[in-house]
Formats: sequence, C-alpha cells, structure tokens
Amino acid sequence: MTMPEDEELEEIRRRKMAELQAKAAEEEARRRAEAERAAVLRVVLTPEARQRLANIKMARPAIAEAVENYIVNLARSGNLKSQITDDLLRQILEKVMPPKKETKIVRLSKDEL
Repeated sequence: MTMPEDEELEEIRRRKMAELQAKAAEEEARRRAEAERAAVLRVVLTPEARQRLANIKMARPAIAEAVENYIVNLARSGNLKSQITDDLLRQILEKVMPPKKETKIVRLSKDEL
C-alpha cells in the first residue's frame, strides 16, 4: 500500500471511531436522563400510583409516557405540593386519555330485515 492509501484508511478509522464515541455518549446521556426520570417518579408517586402507571405503560405506552412527562414537569417546576396518590393519578389520566368510543349493538329480528 502506498502512503495516500494508508492516510485514507487512517482517516476512515478516525471518523468511524468518532462516530462510535458520539453514539456511546448519546446512549449514556439517554440512560442518565431515564434514570433521573425514574427517580423523580419514585419520589412523587405513591406505590399504588406507580403500580397503576406501570399497568398503563404495558397497555398504552404512549399515554403512560405523556402522563410521566406531565408529572416530571410538575415536579421539576415545583408545582407539586405532595405525593401523587392513586386517585389523583386517575384524575390526571381522565384528562389525558381520549374519550371512549361508545359501541351500540342493534339487533334486528328476521321480520325487520
């Protein structure tokens, strides 16, 4: 191999290494933010409320994430006076969740067909 090829190969290695380091740093920052978020939720939610939120997270992850964001923002802004109980979490969920669609079943007899 000639010198220009060696330099080119070394440049590719440097770029790849920098890319991997950036990804690792990004992943570490994401993990730290998630751990901080979990710690805040552990402090501000009662055990019953945490369990309800965990159940909702399994069934509807998007809604659970929206509620978690709301609670974490409340806690960080200092607008939270006490722990969030299960009843208060239910009230928050009622505001966040879309209204249920009502299904009405109409049975027709053979004469009506």
